[in-house]
Amino acid sequence: MAGCTCRCRQGVLKLIQSLQRLVSGTLAKDNIDDELEMTTVCHRPEGLDQLEAQTNFSKQELQILYRGFKNECPSGVVNEETFKHIYAQFFPHGDASMYAHYLFNAFDTTNNGSIKFKDFVMGLSILLRGTLREKLEWTFLLYDINRDGYINREEMTEIVRAIYDMMGKYTYPALKGDVPQQHVDAFFQKMDKNKDGVVTLEEFIIACQEDETMMRSMQLFENVI
Repeated sequence: MAGCTCRCRQGVLKLIQSLQRLVSGTLAKDNIDDELEMTTVCHRPEGLDQLEAQTNFSKQELQILYRGFKNECPSGVVNEETFKHIYAQFFPHGDASMYAHYLFNAFDTTNNGSIKFKDFVMGLSILLRGTLREKLEWTFLLYDINRDGYINREEMTEIVRAIYDMMGKYTYPALKGDVPQQHVDAFFQKMDKNKDGVVTLEEFIIACQEDETMMRSMQLFENVI
């Protein structure tokens, strides 16, 4: 079991590296062709045409991503433990466990404790190539921890603290005890238009669109993938 878990972790790390190359545009065509040749032989994901229609990835990209996902995780799922281990490697000077927990839950749309390939690709499609509104809707979901359709101060504070913990000693300016709460207060002052103590999706989107600094602060996932 330990060997399978380790192999799955290594595979998802390779998958993330491929995603970074996809985003930067450095995934060369000849590399794609090489990968495709192996992919076509090894795996033919069910519903590939449907996923192509539902996402912003091409069929070739989906095949490459599927191969990385399925070859190294034969069960076809990634659990939270593996997800946390991956993030720990990207942020060795901090504690990424809580942020990884919240991020995992945002990908785990069925709330069954695991991320399937479809869950993973659908989320990535939005975050990497979605419209501005789609990205903000997904980010709102990340902050709406209890899934009640609102972001309250406690939820935002938990996410902000998780981000500071993840960045560790490289947080700038240096973290003081009240800094996360100050950020939350500033966010709520701008977002909570009707001052009812919670932020709705529309309030969230409008505030982010009106404030470029807030937009960058909210779109955190793009900085850590």
